[in-house]
Amino acid sequence: MRCRGDSGQVAGIEALPFGVLIFVVGALLVTNVWGVIDAKLAATSAAREAARAFVEAPDAVTAADSAARAASEAIAAHGRSPDRLVLDQLAGTFARCERVTFQAGYPVPAIALPWIGGLGEAFTATARHSELVDPFRSGLEGTASCVP
Repeated sequence: MRCRGDSGQVAGIEALPFGVLIFVVGALLVTNVWGVIDAKLAATSAAREAARAFVEAPDAVTAADSAARAASEAIAAHGRSPDRLVLDQLAGTFARCERVTFQAGYPVPAIALPWIGGLGEAFTATARHSELVDPFRSGLEGTASCVP
C-alpha cells in the first residue's frame, strides 16, 4: 500500500539547530575548562617565581620589589596581563631560616570567546608557594639552625 500525505512523518530538520547548539555549548565548555587550567598554571608560576625572587634577593629592602617584579614577568610570559595579578605575601620575613609563602591569584572569565576575550568574572585561580631563606646565606643575622 502506498502512503499518501505526510501525516505521521518526522522531518528531522528541527534536530539540526539542536545539534549545532550542543556543539557550540560543548566548544565553549572545553574552552572555559582550558582557561581555568591555564590560569591555574600561570598563578602557580607567579607564586613560585615570587617566592624564589624574595629569598634570593640581595637584601630585605629589595626582596618585596623583586618578588612583585618576578611574579609580573611570570604572568606576562604566560600571555596574561600583569595588572590583573593579585600577589600576597602570606608568611615569613627576610631572615635566616624563615619560610616565606606567597599566594598569587588571577581572575578567570565566566565566558572566554576567541578574538573577543573574556566576559564576566567567574572566580579567581589561586596558587601558593613557599621557600626557605638560605640558612647559610652571608649577610644575614642569626645562626644557621633551621628547626622544622
